[in-house]
Amino acid sequence: MGKNLQDFLRQLDKKLSHDLLRIERTVSPEKYEVTALLQHLENEGKFPALLFENPRNLKGETSPFPLLSNVFASRRRCALALGMDPDEDRLPLSLEYARREKMLISPVTVSAREAPVKEVVKQGEDASLYDFPIVRHHAMDPAPYIDMTPVMKDPDEGFYNVAFLRNMVKGPKLLGIHMSPRHNWQIHRKNEEKMRPTPVAIVISHHPAFYLGALNVSPFGVDDYARIGAIMGGPVRLTASETWGNDFMVPADAEIVIEGEIPPKVREVEGPFGEFTGYYGPQRLRPVIQVTAITHRRNAVFQHIFTGHRDTWVLGGIPKEGSLFNLIRGIVPTAKAVHFPISGCCRFHCYISIDKKVDGETKQAALAALAGCDFVKHVVVVDADIDIYNEGEVMWAVATRVQADQDVDFIKNAKGNTLDPSQTDNIMTTKMIIDASRPVQRPFAARVSVPKEAMDRVDLEDFIPRGVLERLPKV
Repeated sequence: MGKNLQDFLRQLDKKLSHDLLRIERTVSPEKYEVTALLQHLENEGKFPALLFENPRNLKGETSPFPLLSNVFASRRRCALALGMDPDEDRLPLSLEYARREKMLISPVTVSAREAPVKEVVKQGEDASLYDFPIVRHHAMDPAPYIDMTPVMKDPDEGFYNVAFLRNMVKGPKLLGIHMSPRHNWQIHRKNEEKMRPTPVAIVISHHPAFYLGALNVSPFGVDDYARIGAIMGGPVRLTASETWGNDFMVPADAEIVIEGEIPPKVREVEGPFGEFTGYYGPQRLRPVIQVTAITHRRNAVFQHIFTGHRDTWVLGGIPKEGSLFNLIRGIVPTAKAVHFPISGCCRFHCYISIDKKVDGETKQAALAALAGCDFVKHVVVVDADIDIYNEGEVMWAVATRVQADQDVDFIKNAKGNTLDPSQTDNIMTTKMIIDASRPVQRPFAARVSVPKEAMDRVDLEDFIPRGVLERLPKV
């Protein structure tokens, strides 16, 4: 059997038991009760994964599907998902992702009898979205939303693309779908130009490594099932879909898969929706998905992402760190690390550290980041002595190593992200590069440091007991 969500939850209970809270009390996700609880925890600076054992579905009934939330709000949990030591959750995590992303592991096919996601198959009138505890997230959201990963297949070359896209519940068998002009949008466009419906399968719940793999930054044309297999550390098991058979394969070890078709030239009102930016994406006319089948495990868990919060940000940041590290390292071999900080929604700000040997390497690294990911808006490049996972250090480098007229560059009329609320144009944006590194060609002041010999000789606990240290407030 392949990697699956149930195994991960057992592992989480064993390795990071305080990271998973089980909520027995009945909640109504459609009435904001799930996101209200998550927001209260966030206000306290707490980001556990939550498993709601008795959520209500969209019929107002107690759902047989427990609801899982906030899995990706911690880098430690993401490290655990990739089979790494959760206490080494910074640099090694990004570099391990980068190492795996260089590979492709082809998926394997299993029969429906071997596929847990086929334990229950519903079609026709039995296939109702209202059976699920679908979450309404924020105040202006007009309906509950599924915010997991639709899978599409390129009609010309046959590769699969997996991406996080929002799906608005419009009826028991109807969803709205928003697609930015990227890979899935391109697949739909190809079908629509020939007046063909676009097959789509929404993977609701799977092992967290599946979703980390889905957010790779690979070129259009790379099969995402093969890339996801590399990130998961083993082949993704696939099985034939109910609607299209072997012509469209779906993950066999998923908890729930919703199959449907996007009819050509059909548009309905969709949104607004609280997006990853922390702002609402506007209401627009968007395509719809007509649900054709739903398959799931007998004891399936329904997962959602708390979008616009750490659950979205950390999930999206780690893959981009790994993907861009590989890209930048190919151009600037002295690159040491890449980080997408929380302050930029793990999308818009990109911090790069390099062991600079030649002036100009910083600009090359920054340009590679901008070219490699259209989300990136502001790039800060620092020396290797700066911990890019500590934003205070990055800003210290900006404060002490930058002259704005010499070290800041603007790139106008670049492709941005349609959900960036600061853009005055729907697509075009201005991007910024900040070179916060020291020059190579001229002397620069040395950074202060306590002698290493003294640091090695002086043991903190010889002077202050561990119990006292643990009671000291963190600043």
